[in-house]
Amino acid sequence: MKRTEAQTIGQIVQNFLHEEHLDARLDELRASTLWPQVVGYGINRYTAARTVADGVMTVHITSAPLRNELMLMRSSIIQRINDALGREVIHEIVFK
Repeated sequence: MKRTEAQTIGQIVQNFLHEEHLDARLDELRASTLWPQVVGYGINRYTAARTVADGVMTVHITSAPLRNELMLMRSSIIQRINDALGREVIHEIVFK
């Protein structure tokens, strides 16, 4: 067994996730958990569910007027989520 440079456990886990192509899915889960922080807890109270798949976040909003307001703010919400993640993970938000 050949010795290589020492790695931290975090680096080992990150390498494993990248090799198994799980890092993209993990970023999508992080984006979903960032929703309350990005939009605020007041808006989050009207969020029934949120999912992310293939870069598309689907958010179920229980208030129709709020849903319309969020549709107008869609691009800034996407930008704030991606900025918090440090890379482009979300490219579309669908409100239902």
